[in-house]
Amino acid sequence: MDTIGAEARLEEKRRILLVDDDRAILASFRDLLLPRGYDVDTAETGHEAINKSNTKSYNLAVIDIKLPDMEGTELLANLHKNYPKTKKIMITGYPTLETAVNSVNLRADAYLVKPVPPEEFLRMVDQQIHEQSSEESVTEEKVLDWVEGRYRKVKDKARPAQVVRS
Repeated sequence: MDTIGAEARLEEKRRILLVDDDRAILASFRDLLLPRGYDVDTAETGHEAINKSNTKSYNLAVIDIKLPDMEGTELLANLHKNYPKTKKIMITGYPTLETAVNSVNLRADAYLVKPVPPEEFLRMVDQQIHEQSSEESVTEEKVLDWVEGRYRKVKDKARPAQVVRS
């Protein structure tokens, strides 16, 4: 077992949204992720994915490029605009240079071609979750540093209280 996967289980449960119109693929991916401690939701359409992401936050979305109601790249753009911190992996059984370039331009974090070997899929998911966690930690540290700096400035400027005796 790799250390990144172990870290994912030790931290708070990470949420993953799987979006594909093929139920067998959704079930396979879900079965790979659940034992690793991930909280997994599935959606068979782009609109279902948008509705789920509006009610629950996700650390990662795995999006098929061919969906029945919209292109996966349209969903990718929507998620990037509304949830920029969510990592996004595009996946396709019909790879073309155009979809790969379009996915990268729309800020996909990774691009996988079906059929994806289970080890490669898990490695990519763990890597994206790890990167997202690291980015969150850096942001939290920056906020904490800023708050501590502001506190010191206010404290340094504050005058000691004077005792008034009557």
